[in-house]
Amino acid sequence: MTARPELSILYPVFDEARNVAPLLEHTKEWAPRVAASFEVIVVDDGSRDGSAEAVARACRDDPRVRIVRHDRNRGYGAALRTGLRAARGRLIFFTDADLQFDLRELEGLLGHAERFDVVAGYRAERRDPWPRRVLALGWGAIVRTVFDLHVRDIDCAFKVFRREVIDAIEIESIGAFVNTEILLRAEREGFRIHQVPVSHRPRRHGRQSGARPRVILRALLELARFWRELRREPADAGAAPVAAPPAGPAGS
Repeated sequence: MTARPELSILYPVFDEARNVAPLLEHTKEWAPRVAASFEVIVVDDGSRDGSAEAVARACRDDPRVRIVRHDRNRGYGAALRTGLRAARGRLIFFTDADLQFDLRELEGLLGHAERFDVVAGYRAERRDPWPRRVLALGWGAIVRTVFDLHVRDIDCAFKVFRREVIDAIEIESIGAFVNTEILLRAEREGFRIHQVPVSHRPRRHGRQSGARPRVILRALLELARFWRELRREPADAGAAPVAAPPAGPAGS
């Protein structure tokens, strides 16, 4: 494809061999219903379970789907950053490849993308194991306290960005802090954020890595680095907070 597609769909992948093939088949079947033209970008972050090979089989002879491979596991933020840089769409959507979200709900986010620069999903009922939910509550409290960012589900991997947002910000995080960094940088540039409830399902295959001590430590270190960056800026730098209030009823 040479023309800019209307929608870029991005999947960061690490050891999701059992999930990625059905995900891509569903994407190719469903995406034409919401976008006149689209591309699918899979970033394989050094998977060791054959995920890249599964993607190659699923996207064979389909030029709308392409894979970008990291030679080693660099981190969730690094995979997301690679995919965002590679995306060419007027709108850019990303979600995880673990089948915990219903892709059909993207249509609801796209309905707000003409009026808002970032449309962020939040899990109306989070279906992760309770330790993950406790960690998420603690992380959200830290981010709200340190940065005054009033986004209800910061790390929900179901977001749509207008092209201008990704072009305007420089993403530095390579770990789990990346969602927070993107939202903070977008807010400080004056982009408007809208929040929409989405469904969430339990993971059926593969293992979650977000609760590993190494992942948590990296996120905290990146949070501290970003906080120091903000402290070095002039007092009047940045835009006023512009996050729109969450839609729908309160939840976790």
